[in-house]
Amino acid sequence: MEYVLTTEALSKHYGHFKALDGLTMHVPKGAIYGFVGKNGAGKTTLIRLICALQRPTAGTYFLYGIAGTRKEAALSRRRMGAVVETPSLYLQLSAEENLRQQYLNLGRPSFDGIHEQLELVGLADTGKKKVKNFSLGMRQRLGIAVALAGDPDFLVLDEPVNGLDPEGIIEMRELILKLNQERQITVLISSHILDELSRLATHYGFIDHGHMIREISAKNLEQACRKCMCVEVTDTKILALVLDRAGMEYAVHSDTKADIYGTVSVTELVTLLAGQQCEVLRIYEREESLESYYIRLIGGGDHA
Repeated sequence: MEYVLTTEALSKHYGHFKALDGLTMHVPKGAIYGFVGKNGAGKTTLIRLICALQRPTAGTYFLYGIAGTRKEAALSRRRMGAVVETPSLYLQLSAEENLRQQYLNLGRPSFDGIHEQLELVGLADTGKKKVKNFSLGMRQRLGIAVALAGDPDFLVLDEPVNGLDPEGIIEMRELILKLNQERQITVLISSHILDELSRLATHYGFIDHGHMIREISAKNLEQACRKCMCVEVTDTKILALVLDRAGMEYAVHSDTKADIYGTVSVTELVTLLAGQQCEVLRIYEREESLESYYIRLIGGGDHA
């Protein structure tokens, strides 16, 4: 398999804090790679390293097979576009003027293609409207247009749907899918919004405390996700005690909701909980979600 990005034991330390700690990952060419982890897991640090905004403490990464520390990596990096954290935009300029400025920064010989780029991200009709008056979703899409100014075939997006309303999330999803499917752009998406990511990703990398916990394709993830019993009770702390005593595997989602994996005797569970003054409000079966899989993967007890 051909990879756009690989890392080998990549680490980044800030004093005694290890933002990345021996991270090894593989982003296949043509993939939409969901880089999954809670806030502070190391996702943005990885993006900053591959964009050469910071240097690694140890280990290395490869873009198109070229080590990031080599001079030739600068050429490989020109094939990459990125939106890190929030888009870097000129708020007093229009969308078109922002793209013109980026074309100048890149040394492009003409402004041909700007209208097509704005049309692609749904901003062709914004005219002279200044970016400071754009919605958050419009700014995010303009940030992607700026990242695409160099015609990259690898696009890195750091939390692209953070703070967007439902309409903005749908627009972002459709744009990412279009870039991947119609332009064959490989996309790395850093996100902790797992429900939305599950609608996009073809591959996943699960990171926790700077470590890669697991890499898996969407197809294999679907096979790995198990059926579970969803329960709503008056107190999941009591439920957890009962399940621990029974040696059952579970994931707690709130004070009243949890998922139980494996075979469950409903009658026995209800009886045990009743003995602890915990009432079962609702119980039903469903297949495990991406969020449940992630919680189970990194340890539900620590992240309930």
